[in-house]
Amino acid sequence: MEVVHTQMVKQLTQSLGFDFCGIAEAVELTDDARRLESWLSKGYNGKMGYMANHFDKRIDPRKLVDGAKSVITLLMNYYPGDEIAMGPFKIARYAFGDDYHDVIRAKLRTLLQLLSDQVGPVYGRGFVDSAPVLERAWAVRSGLGWVGKNGNLIRKGSGSYFFIATLIVDLPLVPDDAIATDYCGSCTRCIDACPTQAILPGKVIQADQCISYYTIELKEAFNEHVPRWNDWMFGCDICQEVCPWNRFSIEHQTTAFDIKAPLLTFKEIDWYGLSNNQFAEFFKNSALKRTGYQNLMRNMKHIS
Repeated sequence: MEVVHTQMVKQLTQSLGFDFCGIAEAVELTDDARRLESWLSKGYNGKMGYMANHFDKRIDPRKLVDGAKSVITLLMNYYPGDEIAMGPFKIARYAFGDDYHDVIRAKLRTLLQLLSDQVGPVYGRGFVDSAPVLERAWAVRSGLGWVGKNGNLIRKGSGSYFFIATLIVDLPLVPDDAIATDYCGSCTRCIDACPTQAILPGKVIQADQCISYYTIELKEAFNEHVPRWNDWMFGCDICQEVCPWNRFSIEHQTTAFDIKAPLLTFKEIDWYGLSNNQFAEFFKNSALKRTGYQNLMRNMKHIS
């Protein structure tokens, strides 16, 4: 039955609009645990204290889901296309449309219900970049790609503009073969292009030096030690823009991820004149709400 159930999972995920699906056995991620410990010990998480929380659950899915047997990893394309004329400030492509947390979480709930309807009660939990899950490690383990020097999951022939979702279930499934090859080779374009030198050797990201960290995660005023950068108001895509594998990126087919009108039409005067109420109204369904109005204003004023 494991083969039949695995085929069913792959078919259902495709019908729900996911681009790729990989499966791994639910086991402890021992090697990844050591890497995470080392990363945390160096303080690379900055003010993101939550990264150190629930360490045991981060490395063992069986502590997140009782009786867990399989980890299903799903990729959903969000690449908006090559010719997007933005306003004066840049926003990471993943935030162009509706908040991906909401969009994908609903799909995971539907997937779990469909599985239960067809094979009997299935217990599981879905995660979308908001819980103690090492989603990139599971993606590699389930054959969906490799982790590049920029810390992103990269898929050969497809690039890295994908949301990663994880569904941990108590259903035994046939695991996919892990990715054993790193196709970054000797390329260092992402390292060379990073304005804040946040990409370190050995695929280590000093997150507290990343533009995305400063513009989204840091919830306080910038001090004199915060480096300057150009254009980026929310997040940063530079290390993806220069990655040769992203020449294979194709435009997504998910309407919810289509770019919101203000991002196309706003001029500099509109951004600086944006009120708190307007921000709440325009971006109530957007990932931009995560940074908050005051910090968005802070980010714009900091751009050199």
